[in-house]
Amino acid sequence: MVQTSARLLRLLSLFQAQRYWSGSELSKRLDVTARTLRRDVDRLRSLGYPVHSTSGIAGGYQLGAGAALPPLLFDDDEAVAVALGLRTAASGGVTGIDEASVRALLKLEQVLPPRLRHRVAALHGFIVPLESRRARVDANLVSLLAGACRDHEGLRFNYKNRTDVPSVRVVEPHRVVHTGYRWYLVAWDLNRKDWRTFRVDRIAGKPKTSTRFKPRKAPEGDFAAFAAKSLSQVPYPFRARITLQAPVEALTSRIPPSAGVLEAINENSCLLHTGSHSLEGITIHLSLLGVGFQVHEPPELISYMRNLADRLQAATRQ
Repeated sequence: MVQTSARLLRLLSLFQAQRYWSGSELSKRLDVTARTLRRDVDRLRSLGYPVHSTSGIAGGYQLGAGAALPPLLFDDDEAVAVALGLRTAASGGVTGIDEASVRALLKLEQVLPPRLRHRVAALHGFIVPLESRRARVDANLVSLLAGACRDHEGLRFNYKNRTDVPSVRVVEPHRVVHTGYRWYLVAWDLNRKDWRTFRVDRIAGKPKTSTRFKPRKAPEGDFAAFAAKSLSQVPYPFRARITLQAPVEALTSRIPPSAGVLEAINENSCLLHTGSHSLEGITIHLSLLGVGFQVHEPPELISYMRNLADRLQAATRQ
């Protein structure tokens, strides 16, 4: 019986690593006959795992989605990653999943072996999140938007822009983008006939779905890149273009997509497109990078930096 249970766990692990297997491949992996394999598959079905089978020379088995969620198998690193993800979700910026995340975390921690429980406890005990002031979004809303993107269903919703001006938007949703700070919907606006990025927390009420649409190609070839460019430039009154005297690879970790878009010029320099509500904000950001730079635009930023340089030089004269 112990040998059979161990074989079932091995079979389940194979199914979760790869959804479809031929019968011969599974028999070879488990070192069993085709008849024993069929019995093991029937046992998995009795436990709630929907294993579909096809007959014939090319026949095999595939793990499908069922009405209930059966147990899952994780290796050590996967179990620790899931535990940390659940703890983060419990204190994250999505409402509606906090309590469910805590319940799932408690269930997982109850079955963790001691060696993993110590690792998870260390992560939880010594990683302390700062209080976040970011806008929280509803989990059901995020799921609805993602489902509309998946099913290519049009959406109609009430929206407030950054100055709280309300409007009704009719869009074709394509992607939901998470920057680590906020959630955004990238969609084709049917009224404006152009791509737009919408902050999810500014969508009021429940969006209404409409007819299906044919998906469009990603703007500029990539939805995430388009969202990053929109967030780093479009919303701000001051948009800047600056050459940085450092390779793009050295700056990507220091300038997130939400803060600016980097373009490689050569192996020693790159171009930064960024924006801000103030000239002071751009100046401070560039000063803290610790690399040489040249401002191309806007002219207001060039004048501001020249005046600041004169003031700093005067302040240091003896």
